[in-house]
Amino acid sequence: MKKKDYGFRAGGNGTKKNLQFVGVNGGYETTSSEETSGEDSSQEDLSDSETEKKCEGLEHRRDKDTHPSYEAGQGVTEGQTSGPGEEVSHPKAERCKPSEEFLNACQALSQHLPEIRTTADQLLRQSLNTISQEWFRVSSRKLSSPAVVAAYLLEVQPHSPHLLKLLVNLADRSGNTALHYSVSHSNFAIVKLLLDTGVCNVDHQNKAGYTAVMITPLASAETKEDMAVVWKLLREGNVNIQATQGGQTALMLGVSHDREDMIQALLSCQADVNLQDHDGSTALMLACHQGNADLVRLLLAHPACDSGLTDKAGHTALSIVLKSPAHVEIAELLQAHAEQGRSLGL
Repeated sequence: MKKKDYGFRAGGNGTKKNLQFVGVNGGYETTSSEETSGEDSSQEDLSDSETEKKCEGLEHRRDKDTHPSYEAGQGVTEGQTSGPGEEVSHPKAERCKPSEEFLNACQALSQHLPEIRTTADQLLRQSLNTISQEWFRVSSRKLSSPAVVAAYLLEVQPHSPHLLKLLVNLADRSGNTALHYSVSHSNFAIVKLLLDTGVCNVDHQNKAGYTAVMITPLASAETKEDMAVVWKLLREGNVNIQATQGGQTALMLGVSHDREDMIQALLSCQADVNLQDHDGSTALMLACHQGNADLVRLLLAHPACDSGLTDKAGHTALSIVLKSPAHVEIAELLQAHAEQGRSLGL
């Protein structure tokens, strides 16, 4: 059984594990908030907008030779720079306010909601594109400022509840929303702002079928406040949605990246421990293949865990570990679990 990481990589060094997804999946072009978020088919140059000139706290790099991208999960690469090896500085991001173009577009759209997405009116479509480009630019980058995002939400809210809902749930060409990007960058202050609007669709799936909840196990919750937001997100979302490509779940991703804290949170939020991906693998099988006894023990402790399930190749969790002499401890755990189940008549 080949170890599965589902195309995900934790990027960068140190404790921060911002998502880094590479490659192209399913025949569609991958993207990130740095390059194409909010762009339409016109491929308009975003670098000349008034907002980028005004907001000193936003990245200005438009390196067309670099394509930070998602793979299956449509994530965001780490380490955006304004020049070779030079990290972008954001000393005045909190001073940024919505541009006049953005506000005018909001005004134009507010009277035509919620049916705006089906309109053929070119001016209204242009207004929507203006809003989308500026919104992704301020909300969905690695160093996006929560203060700026809050300012945008406050500006939009009085126009129309439909407009606020549209803004918060705008998706780019790969189906990613600001929530996908803020989770992938471990920017939990922005995640909280989006959730607190009360209109955020936490179960929105991108083109590969990934929700923000599903990629949460790859983010880095470094404080109690961060973890509180994680719990809020997991409780509000469906933790058992499976990706279109591969059928993996949030729990499987957590196991694949040895995220015990996230696994515990997911199990506490009703994650189904026995769900199987398209190959028939369970989270327990993945933990066994990795030889992680702590995770195996954690999963087996769940009352619903079925250690006797088989994948499409006929492997069980026990048969996987028996192939490696180094996994004796895990084999004993599985055998004890099976024996306990038999004694209880399970």
